[in-house]
Amino acid sequence: MTAPPIDDRLLHRLDDAVERFEAVTVRLGDPEVSRDPDRLRDLGRERSELEPIARTSGELRGALAEWRGARELAEGSDDSEMRALAEAEVVELESRLKRLADRALRLLVPKDPLAARDAVLEIRAGTGGDEAGLFAADLLRMYRRFAESQRWTVELIDLSEGIPGSIREAVVTVRGDGAYGALRFESGVHRVQRVPETESQGRIHTSAATVAVLPEAEEVEVSIDPSDLRIDVFRSSGPGGQSVNTTDSAVRITHLPTGLVVTCQDEKSQLKNRNQAMKVLRSRLLDREIAEREAERARDRKAQVGTGDRSAKIRTYNFPQNRVTDHRIGLTLHQLDQVLEGDLSPVLDALRLADEEERLEEVM
Repeated sequence: MTAPPIDDRLLHRLDDAVERFEAVTVRLGDPEVSRDPDRLRDLGRERSELEPIARTSGELRGALAEWRGARELAEGSDDSEMRALAEAEVVELESRLKRLADRALRLLVPKDPLAARDAVLEIRAGTGGDEAGLFAADLLRMYRRFAESQRWTVELIDLSEGIPGSIREAVVTVRGDGAYGALRFESGVHRVQRVPETESQGRIHTSAATVAVLPEAEEVEVSIDPSDLRIDVFRSSGPGGQSVNTTDSAVRITHLPTGLVVTCQDEKSQLKNRNQAMKVLRSRLLDREIAEREAERARDRKAQVGTGDRSAKIRTYNFPQNRVTDHRIGLTLHQLDQVLEGDLSPVLDALRLADEEERLEEVM
């Protein structure tokens, strides 16, 4: 009989997942587990993630058994009419098996455990002087518009302004289900090509801004020794009310072992600014850990999307051609105006699919 049209490695992976699903289900019925809320929650979450895999595995095994039966009938029947019916069923079942195998593969792709988190978004003007600052402001506005379209909220943590309408640096928290998962591929160097308003000769200038997207860290995830911190307070210099600009409410925290520096001056309260700065610091430390893990994961493969190298040019915004090009996946859209108004879904969806396809190769 012809070999079944399913990779044995996939079946083995599914068998392992089903075995784990059954073991977790048994553990959830253990009275000792029911007395431990954290363990109960973790096992419940794992079971809910494994359940669709187990269900798809069952469907795949059932279809495979039907395929074998139809194949055996098609190869062994002396009745030409019966053989023709069986051969037609084999073709139909092979199509179904392919769909089920594709679904199973995608379910087996490891989920990013941080994808559902809120995101800390940092935007900094790069090369290009004032024009880079204006572009950084455009990017901040773009992400705000996208967040609004997703019904997320954006909280300003820190803002350093340049000439009117420009920013040197902005740090915000984007709050909403899946914010980090959706935005994480935005990390890197964003380049703009356009004619500045101050350019009298109509020449196109190239400027850049860097974006960093970090998962908001929980306090229990990142342990910080207070002795590793230097905390400075100073008077806020940005826009704000009277009490913002006349009291030492701004906070700068330096993490001595890594040299990371976080400043927060948006709140009127020094305590609130300190708490916000600590949240950003924890997120940056968690991001360093993630980057190290991703670098290890990428050693034996060519990273297509990865976590977004801060020094890598990832996207170009070309105003004369109304063009946006993402260099990591070769995507070009001639709808720059829509993208800058927050219509980022076509770009983000393509990046997510590229990452998913890459991870699919790792499953097998």
